[in-house]
Amino acid sequence: MQSKVQHPPLSLIETWVWMMVESGNPQLQEKGRENLIAAFGSLAQANAYLQQVLRK
Repeated sequence: MQSKVQHPPLSLIETWVWMMVESGNPQLQEKGRENLIAAFGSLAQANAYLQQVLRK
């Protein structure tokens, strides 16, 4: 039996994306990037997850 992958709440993911894209603060940008990679394994996987969730 496979266990379902648990992702962080969407609001937290959106905060990390904001930190990375719109904050304008290099330290926040890096922290947002690190958090997304830690949660998803890569930015590409985080992006794919967001696209899937936002299509619903």
